[in-house]
Amino acid sequence: MTASALVSIITPAYNAAPFIGEAICSVQGQDCTAWEMLVVDDGSLDATAEIVAQSASADSRIKLIRQKNSGPAQARQCALDAANCRFIAFLDSDDYWLPGKLSHQLSFMRRVGAALSYTRYRRINRDGTTLGHLIDVPERLDYRSLLGNTAIATSTAIVDRERTGPFRLQPVHLDDFALWLELTRRGFVAHCLKEDLMRYRIVRGSHSRNKARSAAHVWRTYRKIEQLSPSHAAWCLARYALNAWRKHRKF
Repeated sequence: MTASALVSIITPAYNAAPFIGEAICSVQGQDCTAWEMLVVDDGSLDATAEIVAQSASADSRIKLIRQKNSGPAQARQCALDAANCRFIAFLDSDDYWLPGKLSHQLSFMRRVGAALSYTRYRRINRDGTTLGHLIDVPERLDYRSLLGNTAIATSTAIVDRERTGPFRLQPVHLDDFALWLELTRRGFVAHCLKEDLMRYRIVRGSHSRNKARSAAHVWRTYRKIEQLSPSHAAWCLARYALNAWRKHRKF
């Protein structure tokens, strides 16, 4: 990492050989070049680690970290522990960024004073041949509005650690959602840059794409982490499900 690097990019990867190269190339194609990319291979059984290692050998900004299979939350935290930069950006191994994502979003965050930001995006199918509709998201989210919303896609999010101070990812499912809730609960408002800057890949069998399982984990997040009452949790889950349906009712 160069002394001028601004952004640490957190990428957990498990059996991501078909996609990780595209994710890496999307980072290398950014006009903002002041970044480090920390890819944590979470015990992959395919060629994921080899692909990342090859990219890292040609680009010193890319770092391969290996760990035994322990899940995306622990993989993200492992990368976060190694991160050196002020801004923390998240990019899942099966997603990718569009050109200008980093520079536009960093400029936006400085302009509005955002500690947490996110963007619009579109979904794609597994092989990238089908492009979905533009996913619109609210201009801003505080804690109360975020409780019932699915608006912040992980691979669009950037956190400014200079504003938030240190944070950790909890070792739970939906660790990303739990982090956004923690930051907004602390009083930070999440701001949206209303530009289409990410592609969210739909991969059958992916944990984050299993909606029934995700709903159960959202409920546990409400009850165990946020300590909501059963009635409040049920109301938030209903809003969360409605917003998810509105977002995904068409591809």
